[in-house]
Amino acid sequence: MRPALLFACFAAGLTATIAACRPAPGHPPQPMLNPDQITDFTTLYNQNCAGCHGASGENGPALDLANPEYQALVDDASLRRWISSGMPGTQMPAFAQSAGGMLTDAQIDALIAGMRRAWSRPNIFAGAAPPPYAQNQAGSAQHGEQIYQARCAGCHAPSPQQITSPEYLALVGDQALRTIVIAGRPDIGQPDWRHLGQSAPLSAQEVDDLIAYLDSLRNPAAAAARPSNPSKSSAPGR
Repeated sequence: MRPALLFACFAAGLTATIAACRPAPGHPPQPMLNPDQITDFTTLYNQNCAGCHGASGENGPALDLANPEYQALVDDASLRRWISSGMPGTQMPAFAQSAGGMLTDAQIDALIAGMRRAWSRPNIFAGAAPPPYAQNQAGSAQHGEQIYQARCAGCHAPSPQQITSPEYLALVGDQALRTIVIAGRPDIGQPDWRHLGQSAPLSAQEVDDLIAYLDSLRNPAAAAARPSNPSKSSAPGR
């Protein structure tokens, strides 16, 4: 091919490539967003949350955020704390830039607001008062074992639902256990505190005792050092 013809072909190809990269007529170019500027809930959720909590907030290995009972139970301050700093005793990492993560405060606020818009349902408890989200007093592991046998063992004794196994308890902290007991996990058929095995809902004290029992299985040495009848003193939940 002659040099002049070769140059003409190259120039034509380059012109077509540049034209293809330009926006269509009448559409201004869209600026590239810095990752810190992204505040779209769907984008942030898919990039940071869906891998553990499920593509639509459910059916993931971690807590189902789309559960409207969970959304009614947990307040904004707690959500912000877990997203920002991670949840102790679980695989939930810290996402805030101030804690070594990738998200700005504005992006964490966008995640919380997006979850509320997508998954909150007014009056989900239908007038019932759930036990407190956080544990405010000590529980009795001895009484908690009785509650577990009466309310939980029928479903959880068979493998693979054995939540009393050390392997499972090593992956989930007390606050996460408490949340599941109260709000349930409808995506996997786990009932809430009102429907665990009997007609009467669990009381706040019974929830405290049940979590104390599960915690004692995770930490047998610490449990052995506790008094058999713990006082009602304040003991923040994890």
